[in-house]
This record gives sequence, structure tokens and C-alpha cells, in this order.
Amino acid sequence: MEYKPIRSKKIYEQVADSLLDSLKNNELKPGDKLDSVEQLAKSFNVGRSAIREALSALRAMGILEMRQGEGTYVKAFEANRFSLPISVAFLMSRKDVVELLEVRQILEVGAAEAAALRHTKEDLKPLENALLAMEEAKGNGELGEQADLAFHVALVKATHNQMLIHLMQSVADIMVQAMRETRKLLHTEEGTERLLEEHRQIFAAISARDEKKARQAMHNHLSKVEQSLMDYLES
Repeated sequence: MEYKPIRSKKIYEQVADSLLDSLKNNELKPGDKLDSVEQLAKSFNVGRSAIREALSALRAMGILEMRQGEGTYVKAFEANRFSLPISVAFLMSRKDVVELLEVRQILEVGAAEAAALRHTKEDLKPLENALLAMEEAKGNGELGEQADLAFHVALVKATHNQMLIHLMQSVADIMVQAMRETRKLLHTEEGTERLLEEHRQIFAAISARDEKKARQAMHNHLSKVEQSLMDYLES
């Protein structure tokens, strides 16, 4: 079979997602043997280490199995179990969602308070730009999630706390995937408007230097995100 080459420098998730798509489209079926790591690397136009990581990830998810001396084979596959991107598929156990949102509450509620107290006039511009991008992205999930992440990153930068900024950057990749899924769940005019209004309230409190309102607005926003994701996982 043919594989679509992956030319992006992003890592193994794209390879794993492409293999998942092949499974969902019945191009790969349970019992099929995958090509060798070397051949897959050539087909995807990526390094062998990226292929190994992708195969390891899919084995960890129970999708593939390694048969000693034979190669890698597809196991039984239920498409509805794997509707999310590969990195989110690992994340989306109930326990991991709770932990991610707890990390966000710890980091970002305090960050909103600190940003309200410490921001400069120049710090407000990236927040305003992110809000504008969110408004313009209505109906475009990818642009919406990028603008959403840009807002949260700009907010943390407005604290001028370098350690906090580095901590935020370390969870940014996971956050953007979770934001993507949240926006899918709220992919209605009412839902996207609600997300936008929550961000407007955070921005208004920060620009007014009202640290208590900024803290509360961020807490409310993340609590609603948590509820949406938990409702989805428990449905």
C-alpha cells in the first residue's frame, strides 16, 4: 500500500495519525503485517526513529503487536475508540484529563492574577490580537485553537515570570490538542461565542488590573472547559 509522505518536522504523532487513518479507511486491516521500519521511513519520508516512536505508541494503545522474528501486525481495531489525534488518545483517559486541567488551574488561575498586577501596556497587544483572531476564526477550528493557545501563552508572558513561562511552554503541545477537542465539542455558534466571551472577560479583568476578577474569570473558564470534556468522556 502507499503512504502519504510526511514532510513536516513535527514528530511521530503525524505518522501514527496517518496509520490510524489507514485503519479507519480499511486500507490496513486486522492481521495485516506492516512494512519494515526502513520501508515505512522511506514511504513517510521521515527518520526511522520517528517510525519507531509511532509504532511504539500504537502498540501501547493496543492497536499493533510485535511478533518476535516476524514483524509488526495490526490487531483488532475499533475506529470509534480512536477518533482523536494520537497525542490526545493518550491524554484522554479520565485520570489524565483531570490531571491536565488541574495543572492548568494551578498555572493559569495564578497567572491571570499575576498578569493583572504586572502587565505592561505592550503586553496587552498580543492578548488583543489573539481575541481578534478568535473572532475571525469562527467556524474554523484550527485557527480558533491557535488563537486560543496564543491568548493563554500571551497571558502567561504578561506575568514576566520566566519560570512560569517555561512551565507553560512545556505543556503547550498537550494544551493545544485539548483545546482542539474542546472546540470540536463546542462547535456551534453558541459554543464558540461562549468561549470567546470567557476570554473577553479574562482580558477585561487583566487590562483593568483587577486581579481578583482576573483570577475568577480564568477559574470559571477552565471549570467550564473541564465540564465539557468530562461530559464527553462519560457519555
